[in-house]
Amino acid sequence: MNLILTQPVTPDAVAMNGDAASALGTVEPAQKTAMHESTKQMVRRLAAHCNTFRGSIPRMAISQILSTLIPLAVLVVAMFATVKTAYWATLLMAIPAGGLLVRAFIIQHDCGHGSFFGSRTWNDFVGRCMSVLTMAPYGLWKREHAVHHASSGNLDRRGAGDIDTLTVREYQALSNFGKFRYRFYRNPLFLFAFGVPAYFLIVQRLPWFHALKPAEAFKSVMGLNIGLALFYGPLIYAFGVTDVLSVVVPMVVVASAAGGWLFFIQHQFEDTIWEKADGWDFQVAALMGSSFYDLPKVLNWFTGNIGLHHIHHLNSMIPNYRLQACLNASPELKSINRLTIMQSLHCANLKLWDENRRRLIRFDEIQAA
Repeated sequence: MNLILTQPVTPDAVAMNGDAASALGTVEPAQKTAMHESTKQMVRRLAAHCNTFRGSIPRMAISQILSTLIPLAVLVVAMFATVKTAYWATLLMAIPAGGLLVRAFIIQHDCGHGSFFGSRTWNDFVGRCMSVLTMAPYGLWKREHAVHHASSGNLDRRGAGDIDTLTVREYQALSNFGKFRYRFYRNPLFLFAFGVPAYFLIVQRLPWFHALKPAEAFKSVMGLNIGLALFYGPLIYAFGVTDVLSVVVPMVVVASAAGGWLFFIQHQFEDTIWEKADGWDFQVAALMGSSFYDLPKVLNWFTGNIGLHHIHHLNSMIPNYRLQACLNASPELKSINRLTIMQSLHCANLKLWDENRRRLIRFDEIQAA
């Protein structure tokens, strides 16, 4: 049983560190069962609270689209204006432009969940339009992400939309080359500076290497590739391939690296939870296995409040522009799995799920596992 499920349900208990949590091993089975049920009751209560914030607000949705696309268009025009004469300025502008692409991706993300608008037709239309900017195939990503939500925290259903995570036992069973490959993959420099950008720019142009079968991914991937050709073709004709790549690639690299980090920190923190299928509970895994990334307001704006990920996983029908209101109305939600930016940086060193201690650990903690 996961340790976070065996502690008293209070804000202090939710934030309990690994050392204190380990003491729960001495609790009698009947007490553990009672604590587990108390945690479930808390999760159900918070789920009911979150449910009151589901549903779209059209004026807020339209406002978010305009406040994303207008400044993005202004920045892109300025980037093309400086690409030949002051490329340093182009690169500087790629940072906020990349941030706006992250915001565009969150709009696409909400459309995929069917929460951004009340109409499925409008959700799919806007989601596909945003995918031309984000370069993430809308249909493919929508289906893969649904699997991620349906299996997050389930040790027996890893692999769809996840950062690959092994248990200590699985890692120790690998060959020396297998261990090297996993260590290389989990290196933050590789993961965020190369791996995620390469995935967005290259892998998502292909129907292979996804959770869906190639035949199922083909239509979405190739449809977006055609859309990219129609969108970027006139720009290439007007400015040339070199200038277009010099403007677009830095934006996408910034956006994908930032987005990759956000996705990583949403589930890869020390006190997250993973369970075998027979002990897995959807709502408990959603709330307790997702972080509350407490970012400054300006970063919350660029990232569409996706840092409030524990709320999003508990109810994916809450559009991003209502997540903050949901959080503000519940002091309990503010105390669960909260991470500051400084605290989150330490999470980059967490690599393996320790099934004995019920937490993510560093490589150098393996011998003590």
